[in-house]
Amino acid sequence: MTQELLDLRNCILEGRYDDAFSLLDELDGMSKKAILRNIKKFLIRMLVHLIKNQVEQRLTNSWYASIRDSILEIQDLNIKENKISYYIKEDEWEEYLSQGFEDAIVGASVEAFDGRLTPSQVKERIDKTVIIATATKFLNLTYSHSPERLREAISEEVTQLAGGEDWKLGN
Repeated sequence: MTQELLDLRNCILEGRYDDAFSLLDELDGMSKKAILRNIKKFLIRMLVHLIKNQVEQRLTNSWYASIRDSILEIQDLNIKENKISYYIKEDEWEEYLSQGFEDAIVGASVEAFDGRLTPSQVKERIDKTVIIATATKFLNLTYSHSPERLREAISEEVTQLAGGEDWKLGN
């Protein structure tokens, strides 16, 4: 990106404004791609823990923290600088969830049951529809709650996961 900024500066100094606007568009595209890549990383991390939760039928403090932190980071990354629009709109998650799900299966196989399951064994033991619906529910919270309120909403929603009530009670 440093080279692009130098080129932009030179274009402006030389009065080549069409080239400068093209470079601005390229920089904007690079920035958006980096943001979407980061969102995808947090989405996969959340999905890994939702998959582990369904496979093992329990919830741990570490899984809760990972799910919570992933959702908070997704909210922070997804909202644009104008604070009123999003990189990924509420109805556009399906493709990201579908792609991320396949990557999350591999990650979950490494962690669930201490890595004793292969990705295909993990896939056989889960209901993808339920996991995607749960992930969508968590993602939708990021549009309807302020960052302060989101933390509380996640805590309330996580008790609906397998083992969530026991986790809440400290069992």
